Amino acid sequence: MKPSHIIRNRFLMAAVFSLTVNFLQAQNNFGKIEQIKAGVLDIGYAEAGAPSGQPVILLHGWPYDIYSFKEVSALLAAKGYHVFVPYLRGYGTTRFLDAATPRNGQQAALAADVIAFMDALKIEKAVIGGFDWGARTADIVAVLWPERVKALVSVSGYLIGSQQANKAPLSPKAELSWWYQYYFATERGEKGYEANRRDFDKLIWQTASPDWKFSDAVFAQSAAAFDNPDHVAITIHNYRWRLGLVQGEAKYDELEKKLATFPVITVPTVTLEGDANGAPHPDPANYAAKFKGKYAHHTITGGIGHNLPQEAPKAFADAIVEADGFAK
Repeated sequence: MKPSHIIRNRFLMAAVFSLTVNFLQAQNNFGKIEQIKAGVLDIGYAEAGAPSGQPVILLHGWPYDIYSFKEVSALLAAKGYHVFVPYLRGYGTTRFLDAATPRNGQQAALAADVIAFMDALKIEKAVIGGFDWGARTADIVAVLWPERVKALVSVSGYLIGSQQANKAPLSPKAELSWWYQYYFATERGEKGYEANRRDFDKLIWQTASPDWKFSDAVFAQSAAAFDNPDHVAITIHNYRWRLGLVQGEAKYDELEKKLATFPVITVPTVTLEGDANGAPHPDPANYAAKFKGKYAHHTITGGIGHNLPQEAPKAFADAIVEADGFAK
């Protein structure tokens, strides 16, 4: 490629990124979407609350985005917390700094992103909460860097996994609930997700939260984040990595070895579950013993599905306050 073409392409990429930021900011009730260079990423994030407040980091899942925490953030900011809600790699305005960086969706990579985010913002210690990929990531940060986690809120509890453990077959009913994981293992699945990501993700929302009657406008607000140029690559790699179909990066090997032992979580924790969660999730009784610090579990009733923070924001915000109180 000629140097002039490279420069032209860089200008085009910068223009597209700027348009994406402007669009998401126009749709964003959090206020301005901030950007910060952290590790291998330029991370987009929303921020709410007084800078002097206790830092809280909230992590969304797949296929969701920062809007899962819009109301939670407002509730926590009103209580004096300083809330940060980053777009995970492959979502919203978060971008890789180097085009050559592997589009890696393995669990340790996402956790390392959180530590890089905290370092960049000079956050020494935070209350961390999440659901789906975000809960797994929060669990991992609490295991690998407990000194950085004041307290933890995890929807569906202990979600740390390993490639070795994932080799074991499940019951037919359980395997059926993971249908999309096997679809993504195929070339057809990758192409299908690329071509139909919004319809696909809306279907996941509907099946994971069967009683949540979200509007088209609510879905569209989050779906803009799935237009990220790395979204499909990160999604596909994440699910293929879980099944051992692709490799991760060598720099995370030691972290994954530790995670594969399924270590206990020692920081104060509140786990949550919705009474109508249609996505695969463990029974709370099966993971309670993995939490060795001060601990509580709550099942939220009223037809609450997988996207618990958006469906039951007060319950999630209350759990953050409760977990923070455990640490005092």
